[in-house]
Amino acid sequence: MRRHPISQIGLSRNLKLSQLLIFDRVVETGSILRAAHDLGLTQPAVTKVIQELEAALEGELFARTNRGVVPTDLGMVVGRRIKSLLSEFRHMSQELDQFRFGRAGHIVVGTLISASARLLPMAISRLKERAPSIRVTVREGPTAQMFPALATGELDIVVGRLPELELPIADAFPLEHHALFEDSLSIVVGARHALDIASVHSLRDLATAPWIFPTTESPLRISIERMFRNANLALPEDLIESLSVLTNLGLLLETPRVALMPRVAAAQFVHAGLLRIVDLPETGSFGTVGYSVRSNKDLSPAGDAFVECLREVAEASRAL
Repeated sequence: MRRHPISQIGLSRNLKLSQLLIFDRVVETGSILRAAHDLGLTQPAVTKVIQELEAALEGELFARTNRGVVPTDLGMVVGRRIKSLLSEFRHMSQELDQFRFGRAGHIVVGTLISASARLLPMAISRLKERAPSIRVTVREGPTAQMFPALATGELDIVVGRLPELELPIADAFPLEHHALFEDSLSIVVGARHALDIASVHSLRDLATAPWIFPTTESPLRISIERMFRNANLALPEDLIESLSVLTNLGLLLETPRVALMPRVAAAQFVHAGLLRIVDLPETGSFGTVGYSVRSNKDLSPAGDAFVECLREVAEASRAL
């Protein structure tokens, strides 16, 4: 039987916001049962909504697996559009709050870990001092997760190390990247451990030490491996791979390990008496720290206020 093109008017009349929210939750959880639990609904109610959407869109949206459900090709197309629609609803709510109550709203910030120790906390604190009613949600993760979420509107802004222009991810999405300051790398150790910093004069003196490296998908990993290669050194044998700032800090506090981190972040922990910096000539540039936003969508007033705070904190960070 020949299928007729889906009517835009008919589809818009049949779709409901509640259906879109349920669909999005099923995609996020990969399970109809978990989505029902999260939304306070019964499993049959969620199943019925998915069936209604499939009837309206004339195709299956999910395929069942042993672990739950996964979106079909049609489901992935619909999922991307629904995320954008839900983002627009959230922005509309923010603008209404701004209109009714003044400096209110909600901003969702993604952080590329490098900004999570100093830049981001200080910018958020400054924003909340000026506008306590603005709600801030922070999500942490690698570039490969943050930039797609920013492009679909799940995030309003991503703060951290900007991608090099030659990397594919730099222009893989309709995003604008704004530089704040240049940062260098620092080798750090826990302040309580008996590493004799005075006897360390080059990277070779630390070649046999236990290290913490970023995971292989992190752009920073390339820089660190290049640093060892330029010093004609093999990568450390005793190696932990982690992108978690909290985990890395805990490891440095509890064990005599060595790690690399952005100097601005390291200075924060040194000032708190938690870490010590090992200054070596081999440590080079960390890269450009900044923020990324969608090129096809203006920030909300809350987002603009947050960017202003970012720029002010970044100006102070340049002096560190």
